[in-house]
Amino acid sequence: MNTNTSQTKITTFGELLLRMNVANGYRFTQANEMRIHVGGAEANVCVLLSQLGIHTDYITRLPQNDLAQLALNELQKYKVNTSNCIYGGERLGLYFVEAGNQIRQSQVIYDRSNSSFATIKEKQIDWNLVLNDATHFHWSGISPGVSYEAALVCKEAILAAHQKGLPISSDFNFRSKLWQYGKKPAEVMPELLHYSTITIADLDAIEIYFGIKTDTKESDANRFQKTFELLKAKMPFLKTLAMSFRKSDGPAHLYKGLLAHEDHFYETTEHKIQLVTDQIGSGDAFTAGLLYGLNKAFSGQEIIDWATACGVIKQSIPGDFAISSPTEISHFIKNGSSNRINR
Repeated sequence: MNTNTSQTKITTFGELLLRMNVANGYRFTQANEMRIHVGGAEANVCVLLSQLGIHTDYITRLPQNDLAQLALNELQKYKVNTSNCIYGGERLGLYFVEAGNQIRQSQVIYDRSNSSFATIKEKQIDWNLVLNDATHFHWSGISPGVSYEAALVCKEAILAAHQKGLPISSDFNFRSKLWQYGKKPAEVMPELLHYSTITIADLDAIEIYFGIKTDTKESDANRFQKTFELLKAKMPFLKTLAMSFRKSDGPAHLYKGLLAHEDHFYETTEHKIQLVTDQIGSGDAFTAGLLYGLNKAFSGQEIIDWATACGVIKQSIPGDFAISSPTEISHFIKNGSSNRINR
């Protein structure tokens, strides 16, 4: 395993949110208290990457109030650089979570309309300046789903990164409860995804954005490989595609990862997760693990093993952030899940 690389700085753009969790397993209509977490897809990626030793720069637009400072404090706690964030607008975006269980689904309600991020304008961020010392740019499909204005600024960032010759990674991240501003995802996302060299996706989002379908009767590996070949025609700069797959086995979750990288395909073993503490953010942890492995020039199999391990471990941690370390992730890859005490 080669871990000797030049200094990396991954710059991301997205909305920073407060997550309001109904406490103690109650439903929304029973709630009498909320637990606050900080989150957001790109922020989640930055937090784990920073813990893994990668320099990260998180860029967003925030109101100037104490709730925004609370959120920034959490990112800074994990050594995520927030000095390039801009300020304006009236409010921080919120989302509310009712935790599910083995019988019913978890529920999410967004409260992001007219947030500081949703009302961002073009040319408010000097992308040429903030990307000056970046070695990589990352974004997700959540940002263009928030508002038309956010989609335009996301496009500004992508074009600036492309002009600088930076690797660009994207996460398809389709959210059906977003996209309320009159544009369909298929009208917006293909142009933005055009420049990605690395992407994390799922089969459903690929169909929504590009109309690419595969036979559900085929194996995951076959569907993945066929999708990659079809996707390359839509995304001409694409070199690396990764997906995580989740299925149910009674009360347990089965979780694995697949990777197309340097003209080879890789697949992990299937991990059986008996207890999920918090599933939210597991895809972002998977993304962070993937970017870490790529930036450390791991082998293809090591890259997808790391991404998948990060995704599994996150599901044992409350909140949006994956709080973990290289030592813990390496131990999981070698030994799998454990209920022993480390002492």
